[in-house]
Amino acid sequence: MANPFNCWKCNAELQNVILPMSRREECQHCSADQHVCKMCKHFDHRQRCSEDRAESVSNTEKANFCDYFSPSNKVFNKTDTKEALVANAKLAALFGEDPKDSSPINPNADQKQLTPAEIAEQKLRDLLG
Repeated sequence: MANPFNCWKCNAELQNVILPMSRREECQHCSADQHVCKMCKHFDHRQRCSEDRAESVSNTEKANFCDYFSPSNKVFNKTDTKEALVANAKLAALFGEDPKDSSPINPNADQKQLTPAEIAEQKLRDLLG
């Protein structure tokens, strides 16, 4: 039996999810792992697990083997707030970028421009090969 769930990363509706959710479950749109802490109903607003008996997981966005995993039916929102844009600009400044060059604060831009964080990530990936 399939249950309605939304991807924690892109908020796309997940099709044909069978419970218990497989560790290999992925989003059809963004290919994000779904058996992750951020998709679990025990993952709280403090960005940590509220289940006392669960083992600590270092990467909350990668598939794990948690025995207490229970997928959440909530709708996930992408972070597009002004605070997030300011934080991304600070991150770009940390990597020596000028946040004015990529201007993520302009919501009326016709083309999709990279955020300072995306630019910094791309530079890091280019550096590491």
